[in-house]
Order: sequence, then C-alpha cells, then structure tokens
Amino acid sequence: MAQTNILLETGTNELEIVEFFVNQDGYEAHYGLNVAKVVEIGRRQPVTAMPEMRHKALLGAFLHRNGRVVPLIDMAQFLGSGPIENEDAKVIVTEFNGVCTGFLVSGVNRIYRLSWTDVEAPGQFLQNVSRSSVTGVVRLEERVIFLLDLEAIVAELHPAMAMRFDASDMRHSGEKTYNILHVDDSSSIRSLLLDLLNKEGRFTVTQKVNGQEAWDYLKVLRDRCEAEDRPISDFIHGVITDIEMPGMDGLALCKHIKDERVLKKLPVAIFSSMINEPLAKKCAVVGADVQYTKPDLKVLSVKLYDLVTQAWG
Repeated sequence: MAQTNILLETGTNELEIVEFFVNQDGYEAHYGLNVAKVVEIGRRQPVTAMPEMRHKALLGAFLHRNGRVVPLIDMAQFLGSGPIENEDAKVIVTEFNGVCTGFLVSGVNRIYRLSWTDVEAPGQFLQNVSRSSVTGVVRLEERVIFLLDLEAIVAELHPAMAMRFDASDMRHSGEKTYNILHVDDSSSIRSLLLDLLNKEGRFTVTQKVNGQEAWDYLKVLRDRCEAEDRPISDFIHGVITDIEMPGMDGLALCKHIKDERVLKKLPVAIFSSMINEPLAKKCAVVGADVQYTKPDLKVLSVKLYDLVTQAWG
C-alpha cells in the first residue's frame, strides 16, 4: 500500500490515520499512525542483524526497494509482549526526521479521516505506562485507538537518533530578547527546546501543549492589542509550532494566525518530524515562514532569530 494524499484542503485541522493492531498476550490492541508518515505497507521482510541491537524489539534491518537500508521494529516486543509470529504480519514503512523505519505489526485494518478535535490528549497515567510513546487517543467504532509517537519509540531503541543539541558557543551577547510562543504536545521536546533557547539568551519562551491552547492565548493578545491600540510586537515576536497535536494542529494554527490582521506579521516556524516535499507545500499554503525537521534544533534557533529580527528589527 503506497502513501496516500487524500486530505482535504490544507489548514482544515484534519488528519488521516492508518489503523493497525498488535496481538498482545491474548488480546488485540489497536494503534494508529499518521498517514503522512507512511511510505508503504507490505509483507514481512527477512532482516540482517545490526550493530548495537540492545533491545529485543529491534529485529535488524532489511533492504527496501527504494535502495535504503531500513531498521525493523517488532511493535509487540516494544510494547512488552512476545514476538509477532503470524505469517500474514505486515510491515509499515515510515519516514520522519529524514529516516526510514519499518514497524512489524500483526495486521492493518483501514485508513480513517478525522479532525484533530476528535483526538484526545493522553492522561498522565497513560503517558507513564506507555513510556511517553502515546500522543493521542481516538474512540472509533466502540474501540479505542492509541496514536503512537514514533519519534519517541525510535529514540528509545536507538538513542543516537534522539534529538540533541550542542549548547557550546551559543550564548547571545546582545541586549535585546524576543518573546516566542512554542507549541508542541511532547513534554520532552518542550523541555529540550526551552533548555536550548534559555541557554542562548535570545528568547523569552511561552509554551502551550496544542494548537487550540496556543490560539486561545493569541486571541487574548490580539484583543488586548485592539483594545489598547498597541502592536502585537509589544507582546510576542514569533511562533514555533509542531504539526501533529490534539485539538488543533499546527497547520490550522498557522492559517488562523496569517488570516488575522493583528497577528499576520508574526513569523511562524513549523518544527515537525514530518517535513517532506508535499508537507512543505502545505506549510507554504497556510503561510508558514519556514519549516524544519525536528533534529535541526540549532538550525531552527538560528533561523528563528533571523526571522524575528527581519520582522521586528
């Protein structure tokens, strides 16, 4: 099954998920992945062992037909069950952060088109028991589907692929700082980016966990600007936002910002693991000023500083 592109108009706060299931200790657990990250779905492939395979869920790697070597992760073993052994098991090949990864699952059901308003944020208990690998919960046809944080899974199994930054030689010597709104549903990413920007000293950061919270915050600032006849730069200078978030996604948030007279001058940087050519075009459609994949933390900071100084001086 090749990747599909059947989403409606960009910025409508919709997503598509492919539902798959994993047989775990006698019951069938249902999970979902954003279709935008799926390259294809196919049969199980023979694998070759990889160096530093420290987790039993990392089965090895196989040669994909596009010529890339793709690591294969057994989702049942990652989730704490025995290995997937059924002959009709499927491999979901994904691409995010510029890396292809295969996920072995017991089977695949279908694709659903949803609104991000249908996605519930996971509670703290679910976050703890899933080791922060669940980003959202969807109720469909009398069953619960857990949306998985693929970046967290891959980073746990292969720490070298986790986001990091070199904070050396990154101090800001100037006096002026800029107020930035950062929007991401991942607590680990919020902490990492906050640490980076605080170490630099260029920015004062306000953080929100999804697009709806961010939009509510921005509307308060907009209303204050209108009531007091002040520019938005008195309060905020730029926005960094993820794409995938419960409630409202980053594309819809960006469209709201750019459609508002008071807010539209705010530079918006899309910071997501899903940036590829089709999604870059979607970012441009909603008016995003720049987009970067999540490993590029240092690049994001430098470019964000360029953006806000160009916009506000």
